[in-house]
Amino acid sequence: MDRYPPIADHGLIGDLQTAALVSSQGVIDWFAAPRFDSPSVFAALLDHDRGGYFLFAPDDANSVCKQLYYPDTAVLVTRFMSPEGVGEVLDYMPPGRILTPTDRHTLVRIVRSVRGTVRFSLKCAPRFDYGRATHELELRPEAAAFRAPAQTGYLQATFSLEREGLDVRGEVTLNEGESAAAAFTVCDPDGELPAPITVEALNDQLFEVGDFWQNWLRTSRYNGRWSDMVNRSAITLKLLTYAPTGAPVAAATMGLPEQVGGERNWDYRYTWIRDGSLSVRALLDLGFVDEAARFTRWIGDRMRDRSDLPGERLQIMYRVDGDPDIPEEILDHFEGYRGSSPVRAGNAAMDQLQLDIYGEALYALAEGREVGSQTGYHGWKGLASVLDWLADSWDRPDEGIWETRGGRKDFTYSRVMCWVAFDRGLTLAREFSRPADIARWTAARDAILDQVMERAWSDKEQALVQHYDGDVMDASLLLIPRVGFLARKSPGWLSTLDAMDRKLVSDSLVYRYDPAASPDGLRGSEGTFSLCTFLYVDALAMAGRLSQARYAFEKMHTYANHVGLFAEEIGPSGEQLGNFPQAFTHLSLIMAATTLDGAIDREQGR
Repeated sequence: MDRYPPIADHGLIGDLQTAALVSSQGVIDWFAAPRFDSPSVFAALLDHDRGGYFLFAPDDANSVCKQLYYPDTAVLVTRFMSPEGVGEVLDYMPPGRILTPTDRHTLVRIVRSVRGTVRFSLKCAPRFDYGRATHELELRPEAAAFRAPAQTGYLQATFSLEREGLDVRGEVTLNEGESAAAAFTVCDPDGELPAPITVEALNDQLFEVGDFWQNWLRTSRYNGRWSDMVNRSAITLKLLTYAPTGAPVAAATMGLPEQVGGERNWDYRYTWIRDGSLSVRALLDLGFVDEAARFTRWIGDRMRDRSDLPGERLQIMYRVDGDPDIPEEILDHFEGYRGSSPVRAGNAAMDQLQLDIYGEALYALAEGREVGSQTGYHGWKGLASVLDWLADSWDRPDEGIWETRGGRKDFTYSRVMCWVAFDRGLTLAREFSRPADIARWTAARDAILDQVMERAWSDKEQALVQHYDGDVMDASLLLIPRVGFLARKSPGWLSTLDAMDRKLVSDSLVYRYDPAASPDGLRGSEGTFSLCTFLYVDALAMAGRLSQARYAFEKMHTYANHVGLFAEEIGPSGEQLGNFPQAFTHLSLIMAATTLDGAIDREQGR
C-alpha cells in the first residue's frame, strides 16, 4: 500500500448519494457519508496515518495491478496478477432507493481467484469525522461494529475477522474459481446491523447493479466517434449527482492539491451554479431528459429563494440540498496529500461576488425549456424580479469565475454572462408570453455588449481579455461563441481565439490564465485546466478549425487515467492534479465531443 498513490490511480464507485475512491492497489482511501459533503469515514488520501482506509487485496507485494470498469457500469474491477495466481476485487455500491435521502450506505467488495491460489488480506480502519472522532469496536467472528458518537460502521465478511487495536483485519485464501466478500455499511449511531451476507447474494446484487447502469446508459442517444469516453463521462456525471435533488457536485473529493505541496487545496463537494448549468446542455445532448429537467428545477428553486430579499439574489454554490451555508474550516490535524496543506473542509468562496452566475442560471433555464421545464407564474415572477434587480446591479467589479482571492476586478466573463442573463430572459419572456420589463432588460443587455467591446478589447492582443485593466488572456472566454455573445466565426472572435493559442495553449493543453501576469492572491502555480482544454476543442470546432480541434481532443484523451477519468488539472509531467474526478471536466468533454461530431458530420455531408 503506497502512502500516497497518484491522484489518477483511482476508480470511482457510488450510490448516487455519496461516492468512494478505490486505488489500483485495492484500497478505499476516500469515502464520506451519508452525503458527498459529509465528514469523511476513510480519508487516507489526505492523511495516511489519521485518515482511515479499507484495504482488501492479495497479500503479494509483487502483483501487477490492473483496473477497469465492467462495461458501461460503475462496477469497478481491480485485478492482481502474479506467478502464483490471478485475483480480482469487484467494488460497487448498491443504489437502493436513490430518490430518498438515507443515512445508510454500503461498500461491497467481492474477491475472486481467477487462476491459481491467491491469499487476500483485509484491513478496515475507519476514522470518523475527518479522523477527529474516537470510536469503540465490537467484534464478532464475521462482523464488527465501529461505534462513533455520530455514526456507526458495520463490517461484515464471509470469513473470520480479528481485532487489531481499534481496527479489524482478516485473511482468506482462495483457490481457482472460489470467492469471498466483505461489506462495510455506515449508518446513524442507532442503525441496526445489516442482514448477514453471502457470496451468492452479493453476486446476484452485483448483476442487478450492473443492469441498473447499463439500462440507464441505453437511454443515451449519443452514437458518435468517441462513445467509450462519452459513456464513461456520462456515468461519472451521474455518479457525482445527488439523486434526491438532482444537484451535481463539482467533484467527489476535497483537499487534493492543484500543486503538490501548495495551498490551492479546495473542497469541491458542493453544487456550483456555473458547473451545473452547463451540465443541463450536456445531459440534453445525450438525451438524459429527466436529469436535465430535475437540475433545471433545482436552479429555479435557488432563483426563487432570495428573489424578494435584499442583497445578492444568488450564491455561487450550495450544498446538494440547496443549503447556502458552507463555512470553511482548516483541518490542521491532516498533513494533506503529500504534504499539501492546509486541508480545507467547506468553501469560503461561497461568499464571493461572482456576477456570471446569473447568466449561467438563465442559460440553464433557457436550455431546459426544450424538455418542457417551464416555471409557473409565481416562479416566473421571482425570476423576473431577479433580472429587474440585476439591471441595476450588473456593472460592478467581482471576484470572477476562477474564485481568485486577489481582489475584485471588472472581469470580462462576468459581464458576458450578465449579457446572457438578459438575453435568455428576453427569450423566455417572448417565447412563453410572460410579463417582463422588456425595454429595461433590452437596454441592460445592449449596454453590456457595448461596454465589453469597448473596454475589454485589447489592441495589443487583438482580443477580448480577462478584465478591463490589462492585456491578460482568460480561457473562460472560450464560452463566448457557445452562449452567442459573438458569432463563432466573427473576426473579433477568431482573433481572440488566435490570441489564446499564443498565450494560454501548451501542446493543445490550456491554462486558465497566467497567475504571474494577473496575481490571484495565492502562492504557487497550477497546471493546465482540463475543463478549458475541452472548451478550447469546442470553440475550435465551432470556428470550423476541425483538424486542430480533433487533434487536440484526441491528444487530451491520452491524459485520462486508466479507467477514463479526469481530475481538475494536468501537471507539468502529465500527472493529474486537483480534486478527482471533476464533473466540470467530464461535462465539457461531452460538450466538445457532440460539437466536434456534428461539425465533422456536416463537413462530410452526412
